[in-house]
Amino acid sequence: MSTTNEPDHVPPVNDYVDEATNVDDIVNPWEVKAGSNTGVDYDKLIRRFGSSKVSDDLVKRIERIIQKPVHHFIRRGIFFSHRDVDQILLAYEQKKPFYLYTGRGPSSDAMHLGHLVPFIMTKWLQDVFDVPLVIQMTDDEKFLWKDLSADETNRLAYENAKDIIACGFDKDKTFIFSDFDFIAQCPKFYRNICKIQKCVTYNQVKGIFGFGDSDCIGKIAFPAIQAAPAISSTFPFIFGEKQKQELACFIPCAIDQDPYFRMTRDVAPRLNFPKPALLHSVFFPALQGSQSKMSSSDPNSSIFLTDTPKDIKNKINKHAFSGGKASIEEHREKGGDCEVDVSYQYLRFFLDDDEKLQQIREGYSSGQILTGELKKTLIEILQKLVADHQVKRQQVTDDIVREYMRPRELKFRY
Repeated sequence: MSTTNEPDHVPPVNDYVDEATNVDDIVNPWEVKAGSNTGVDYDKLIRRFGSSKVSDDLVKRIERIIQKPVHHFIRRGIFFSHRDVDQILLAYEQKKPFYLYTGRGPSSDAMHLGHLVPFIMTKWLQDVFDVPLVIQMTDDEKFLWKDLSADETNRLAYENAKDIIACGFDKDKTFIFSDFDFIAQCPKFYRNICKIQKCVTYNQVKGIFGFGDSDCIGKIAFPAIQAAPAISSTFPFIFGEKQKQELACFIPCAIDQDPYFRMTRDVAPRLNFPKPALLHSVFFPALQGSQSKMSSSDPNSSIFLTDTPKDIKNKINKHAFSGGKASIEEHREKGGDCEVDVSYQYLRFFLDDDEKLQQIREGYSSGQILTGELKKTLIEILQKLVADHQVKRQQVTDDIVREYMRPRELKFRY
């Protein structure tokens, strides 16, 4: 990991070949596709991106510092890779201030379970470290990349904010903002965007993100907009107009977002702000399996936060890819494959009882538990999770959203 002023390794965003199986994995901010039915090879991805694996020693250090067990997302390797998390832990030990930053690209009314994952992790980090959080709604990005109007992506930003607020973020410590609405209100934000843009050449951004000659100039300029919230002076109303030095920033996100922040880390020494630290998650699989793509336009590709209990039951039973065998007799004899079974993979995310998860894994792998029984367990868990979320979301009014999105001072320890 890099804690010096040496430039980060910033490889181009393109397809790469899994040499062992001779198949392609595609991983970039706009497309993720696994070449194998077991999913993306994350060890190879770590080597390609130049990040560090979340080691047992790092997990133990986190637990020693916070004096409680880590979230099961970390314990199970769902958040598996990082950049400079050890520096964030050092700052916490030394009582130096830092803040959290994550985001959402609003392209549909309904978020799905995969969208919840970084926010669940971020909520836990905010609680254990007691730090402020900024959440960027990139309605501008979705306008540039999708066939949607600016008014529509802006509306979706506010709708998606309700789902994010329903995750339980502390209003006194959380600022949510729409790019379309906030940039015009905050000169420091735009100034930092321009500073970053001046540090990155067209050839560099083309190499990092794979832009082509037919891409609009808005796409080419956008990476600096996602980078700027990693600079604390972007938010003078939170951290002070006369801030003596930039604060450290800690970003939990899926690893497909890493190219944005490799670029950010590369320009940080030139602009005299700390390199942001990152904690990367694996990808949440589509119901049809790791080689399929979740899509907001395909309601059967995932469980959405608007689904009814009946929807959830039907989707899991009909569409969740099974690692079971063709017949009951064969399954009892040979057992199921947890590595490709989507129901088991979803339980890794949403069943927080380690002992019960291990019992399910052993039972399914040995053939004692059938696919139908495994799916029944998952259905019950997801029905409760989604129903609870819907109740919380119904309590989030437009006035509450406006309060979270109002530029204001936040409360934190330092």
